[in-house]
Amino acid sequence: MAKHLKPNDVERIVGLIDSFEYDLTWENLVSECKAKLGITTTRQALSRKDRIKDAFNLRKKALKSNRGEYYFRPNSLDLAHQRLNRLAHENERLKLENERLLERFIRWQYNAALRGVTEAMLDRPLPQTDLASDRS
Repeated sequence: MAKHLKPNDVERIVGLIDSFEYDLTWENLVSECKAKLGITTTRQALSRKDRIKDAFNLRKKALKSNRGEYYFRPNSLDLAHQRLNRLAHENERLKLENERLLERFIRWQYNAALRGVTEAMLDRPLPQTDLASDRS
């Protein structure tokens, strides 16, 4: 039975997607999640998470555009090239995520202003809770 994906699981799966160097399909991703991360999940559960779906589509597009690019290189250069590609794709994905978060922040800012919520009210620290008394 597939478990619900926690934020940490989503982060690890997105990292796995960024490291894909071959045929990226939902089925391959599901099997790699099980083999490399120990996460049993389904294609539907993965595609329901926007971060995973966006990272998947971005990486798939990048893999398609890089198809005829491979040629012989010494191993150390090959590893450096793979790392550079992985970091470039991760950077592109993070820029997209940041853009979405900025759009969300602007939407929140607008809605807060409509309801008379000030910046000082929003910046107030969270209340302290006593974890021992919460468990009883």
